Amino acid sequence: MKIYGRNAVEEALRGRRRVRRIWRSEQADERVAVPDEEIAVEVVDRQALEQLCGSSDHQGIVAQVDPFPYEDAERLLDSTESLVVALDQVQDPQNLGAICRTAETAGVAGIVLPERRAADITPAVCRASAGAVEHLRVARVRNLADFLLSARKLGAWVYGADAAASDRYTDVDYGGRAVIVLGGEAAGLRPRVQSACDLLVSIPMAGRTGSLNVSAAAAVLLYEARRQRNTA
Repeated sequence: MKIYGRNAVEEALRGRRRVRRIWRSEQADERVAVPDEEIAVEVVDRQALEQLCGSSDHQGIVAQVDPFPYEDAERLLDSTESLVVALDQVQDPQNLGAICRTAETAGVAGIVLPERRAADITPAVCRASAGAVEHLRVARVRNLADFLLSARKLGAWVYGADAAASDRYTDVDYGGRAVIVLGGEAAGLRPRVQSACDLLVSIPMAGRTGSLNVSAAAAVLLYEARRQRNTA
């Protein structure tokens, strides 16, 4: 996999994946320190960088890294205090990257994604997450509703985000094992995923817009959970 962007490459150099090669422009030479002398570094022009990664957003640096190491989903719930994010068919790489960045900074145990009809960890997601995916555990599952039911059997409380829910997101307890589920950009949570949740919660809207972008909703919910856990 070829990742691109200063933050994405810097975090890969600090993360768990092996960085095998780096291409950079002359202007980027001093911006990203390469601590391992065994990593080959080649200076090329910006057009070559764009051809390497397929994007003009490379910020002067591209790296060849090992494939992303996905986790086993149930292992994310090993701790009795695990907070996990599950995404139901979130397809926009920018949204997934933003959610990964928020999740990593909020200290979640990991993110669970469906294997089909959903974005996975691509170079665009690495870039959008500012490299946060390099420090975040991510799992993929064949059936998200089945994972949620398994999480409940392990003692986790599962909260689904739904704009029509009567319970407000601030009125529930996110302590202990907990899973926060957010739906895709177009349809929200699918009916079977909804039915696999213990409770649906909403974020009150004061303006004329009916709902938040999924990445913004994730930030609201995760930092409420973090607030509760830090003050418990």
